[in-house]
Amino acid sequence: MEITSVALDREAYDLLRGQKRPGESFSQVVKRLAKNRRPLASFAGAWKDLPERTLREIQNSRKRMRELDEERFDRLMRPGH
Repeated sequence: MEITSVALDREAYDLLRGQKRPGESFSQVVKRLAKNRRPLASFAGAWKDLPERTLREIQNSRKRMRELDEERFDRLMRPGH
């Protein structure tokens, strides 16, 4: 196996390290993240058979998460935080 060094700035290193699973090497992380992923369009229609109630619950959860994000942002932007 050939080994190659790659230089990363601190932000990139921290992001990569944050993706690392227990017992996983950095090479394994890069391979896992770099694999071809399904295009977003391949998910079109994936929820078409979900019951209306489930769709409403998902919509309500997403709305609440956006509200919580906005509240957190407002708190963080207050002077003296």
